[in-house]
Amino acid sequence: MTVSFLIGVDGGGTGTRARLCNASGKVLAQGEAGPSSLSHGVAGAWQQITRAVTHAFAQAGLPTPAWQDCALAAGLAGVNAPEQATEFKAHNPGFAELVVDTDSFTALVGAHGGQPGLVLIAGTGSVAEVWHADGLRRIAGGWGFPIGDEGGGAWLGFEAVRLAQQTLDGRASAGPLSRAVCAATGTDAEAMLAWCARANQTAYASLAPLVFDHEKNDAQAAALLDAAVLTLAALVRALDAAGTLPVVCSGSVARRLQARLPASLRMRCREPQGDAADGALHLLRIKLAETP
Repeated sequence: MTVSFLIGVDGGGTGTRARLCNASGKVLAQGEAGPSSLSHGVAGAWQQITRAVTHAFAQAGLPTPAWQDCALAAGLAGVNAPEQATEFKAHNPGFAELVVDTDSFTALVGAHGGQPGLVLIAGTGSVAEVWHADGLRRIAGGWGFPIGDEGGGAWLGFEAVRLAQQTLDGRASAGPLSRAVCAATGTDAEAMLAWCARANQTAYASLAPLVFDHEKNDAQAAALLDAAVLTLAALVRALDAAGTLPVVCSGSVARRLQARLPASLRMRCREPQGDAADGALHLLRIKLAETP
C-alpha cells in the first residue's frame, strides 16, 4: 500500500497526541487535542483524533491532505471493550489503513522498542499490560472510571472529592487537601453537588495534582498516594508473579509514584525507549509491510 503520511495516535482520557511522519518514517510534527478515550463516545474520539492530526499538519507547515493519503494507528483507552472498538473502526473517516489497539499495548510496544515486557500505566486511568516472548498478551486493570482505574489520576481526584464531601457534612476534619478540593469544586454542598453532576474522568483527574501537592502536610493525602502505590504494584504482580520481566512506568501518576514502588519492583523498572505514539507507529509499519 502506498500512502504519503504515517500517523501514530496516543488517545486517553485527558488528551490526544498525533505524531505525523512522512512515508519513510521521518517525524514531521506532532499535534494535540482533547480526550479521545472511547468512554467519551466514538464520534467524540474521532473528532479529537482528526483535530490532533490536523494540528500536526499545521505544525509541519503542510495543508491537511485527503485522509486516503494517510495511514493511521491509534492506541486508545476503551478499545478493550469489543463493541466500542468495532464501532470505532466502522466510523473510519477514510484513512487508507487503520490499526487500532489499546493505549496500554501501544505504550508497551513503544516503551520496550517492540520487544516483550510489561508496562504499568497510570495517568487519568490505570492499567498494566504484559507481552511475553511467545506472543501472549494479558491485561490487568483498565476497567474504566468510575468502576475501576484505581491508582490513576481520576481515582485520586474522586477519592479527594469524597474526602471533601465528608468534611462538608461533618464526618471528617477539614485538612489542607479537603480545603483545596473545596476551593476547586465548591465550598458548600450545593456547589459541590453541581460540580459532581458535571464532572467526568477528566475533571476528576484535574484534581489529582492537589493530592501530590499536599502529601507532606496532610496525612489523608499521603494515605491516598500510599493506596495508589499498593494497587499499582498489584497490577504488575497479577501479570508477572515471578517478577522476571522488565517494567516501564508510563503516565504522569505512575512516573511520580515510581520511586515509592516496592524495592523488588523498582529494580526491574527501566526507562522507556519510546512512547505510545512510537508504539502505534511501530504497529502501523508492521501492518503496512503485511499489506499487499
